[in-house]
Amino acid sequence: MCHIPVFCWISATVLEKMLCGAESGEIPKTLTQMYTHFLILQINFIREKVYEKKVKDKDMVLRLGKLAFQQLVKGNLIFYQEDLWKCGIIEREASVYSGLCNQIFKEEFGMQGKIYCFIHLSVQEHLAALYVHITFMSSKENAFDFINSDLFLISKFLTTFKVLVLGQTLPRVEFLHEVHQRAVNEALKSKSGHLDLFLRFLLGLSLESNQTLLQSILTKTKCHSHCTEETIKYIKKKIQECPSSEKSFNLFHCLNELGDRSLEEEIQHYMSSGSQRGTKLSPSQWSALAFVLLSSGQGWLDEFGLKKYTGPQNTAN
Repeated sequence: MCHIPVFCWISATVLEKMLCGAESGEIPKTLTQMYTHFLILQINFIREKVYEKKVKDKDMVLRLGKLAFQQLVKGNLIFYQEDLWKCGIIEREASVYSGLCNQIFKEEFGMQGKIYCFIHLSVQEHLAALYVHITFMSSKENAFDFINSDLFLISKFLTTFKVLVLGQTLPRVEFLHEVHQRAVNEALKSKSGHLDLFLRFLLGLSLESNQTLLQSILTKTKCHSHCTEETIKYIKKKIQECPSSEKSFNLFHCLNELGDRSLEEEIQHYMSSGSQRGTKLSPSQWSALAFVLLSSGQGWLDEFGLKKYTGPQNTAN
């Protein structure tokens, strides 16, 4: 991420405000924390504008988040007026949003008229994750079930019909970890990896620290610790099953977003003990090792001695 100019700009913007005392709190340590602080800064900036009363914070975030999510799962980075209509954004609001949120959302002119986009894919992914999280918190619905807006309307119609006529309701998601598991599966199925960063944001938003930051937007519903534990267990299971080193690498990042470093500690202990000598490392194990090497301090790297584990017996296919 540090090689991406937009991320460097976002980090510099957040750190400048925090170090200058304009914002209080702990310095961000995860990707979710950094982008959440950035979103808050933009919302606070919007409130200071003369036309602030035209758009409510929650409505703006939810509509932009819905647009971000629906287009992200389709792999779209550029949107048209029709895409905005499906998310409840009319042309006048789109112009207001691009004026209010010019550090997040942009309106430009292309060959086919007006086009819209977020300033960077990572911003789109963060807003998409926020939308999925808020959707569950407010209505116990899994946004993945309503990717197609037409299916969403049909589902709403069936729900109303069953409530009014049959006295029944369609089943809803009961626990947040069910949403997380669906997101993990969708990210693992993606060949392009376009949901990897979204997944990290979604998991990070479940932490109480990030919910506290967004308390003016998020529904005040506390995530139970057992939901986080279930998500962590599921991710660890997927790491063992995952044949792709790139995918397992992202799952390690997901554990970090959830504040769990137990697997890294186990791997560090395993590699330091020397018990792996003579054992051929699988691609997934090499990915886990690479993650530990990149995220560990220089002192441990000096003591590690990588050459001991790069013999012919450890060549990964």
